[in-house]
Amino acid sequence: MSFDLASRLAARRAEHLYRQRPLLDSPQGPEVVVDGRPLLAFCSNDYLGLASHPEVIRALQLGAEKWGVGGGASHLVIGHSTPHHALEEALAAFTGRPRALLFSTGYMANLAAVTALVGQGDTVLEDRLNHASLLDAGLLSGARFSRYLHNDPASLAARLDKAVGNTLVVTDGVFSMDGDLADLPALCATAREQGAWVMVDDAHGFGPLGASGGGIVEHFGLGLDDVPVLVGTLGKAFGTAGAFVAGSEELIETLIQFARPYIYTTSQPPAVACATLKSLELLRTEGWRRAHLNRLIARFRAGAAELGLTLMDSPTPIQPLLIGGSARAMEFSRLLRERGLLVGAIRPPTVPAGTARLRVTLSAAHSEEQVERLLVALGECRALLAPEDDA
Repeated sequence: MSFDLASRLAARRAEHLYRQRPLLDSPQGPEVVVDGRPLLAFCSNDYLGLASHPEVIRALQLGAEKWGVGGGASHLVIGHSTPHHALEEALAAFTGRPRALLFSTGYMANLAAVTALVGQGDTVLEDRLNHASLLDAGLLSGARFSRYLHNDPASLAARLDKAVGNTLVVTDGVFSMDGDLADLPALCATAREQGAWVMVDDAHGFGPLGASGGGIVEHFGLGLDDVPVLVGTLGKAFGTAGAFVAGSEELIETLIQFARPYIYTTSQPPAVACATLKSLELLRTEGWRRAHLNRLIARFRAGAAELGLTLMDSPTPIQPLLIGGSARAMEFSRLLRERGLLVGAIRPPTVPAGTARLRVTLSAAHSEEQVERLLVALGECRALLAPEDDA
């Protein structure tokens, strides 16, 4: 008996769900070379345009010269370097929390936080549209796991009434495929009434949201008592790599002692932490990046509405264009690529069946002229699709 992998792959192709990796042959930025072809890209999460910033690159180079290129061991053995510690202190100050803990990826940070805080006899409640890493963390925790209706405090309250043990409510801050914001004030108030903790993964909120780029918690004026567990990633608006959890002294010490994804993983290269310290400085001091980005978002939404395109309700750099069927989304993406634009088609199982979309993402590195070029191309491609293909 053997695994029939060929049939699984053939079925995925037949359903227009087969995934392939585009080969990037240039640095991150609006203008890229993919699979040997120059393209204007609207699919990166480099929201503030820092991934190829000269000062961030130089900080990485200097960090490598001083600290080498490998972490060497886990943080608890001999892998916790001075740049790691300095970055944790800077992230704590940035989020207004006593402590922060650095991780190599956002997936690991989410797995670590959930599995260290709840287990058998406890409850974890998650938004139905949470990122896969959050859903996986809930399932792997061993706690009683349930999903409430998307952004619905009443649905959350009904599940809280049935919760047992320590209860953790988990939500994305910005939902990565829809671009909408979690209704944190209402969700936090609902959780507080039942004595539950709230954990927010603000991977896509840090940088674009908040008066100083502090993310969705800052955007809504909430604090540590409202959101005891705050997760952020560094590979998006920060432009580097890794992730962090920020919270109380007790929370961070608990993760250090009990979070297996933290304990048993080699630390990220210290030079990456050096680069992130520089990108954090730029994020905090160059407010024009957020202002420019917000202008691009407003222009894109207005232009899409003029074209009669169906956008989802998003105030963020994530601007999904709802198409419907997977084959239609792939064709729309192909037509754009023929015109020199790269926009990813997002299909099930990443999004629910029947809601395939083009996920347009904007960056502070984009110009107004580039956004206008995108709008023109979207209008042209939409006109080429059969009327019944529009959704």
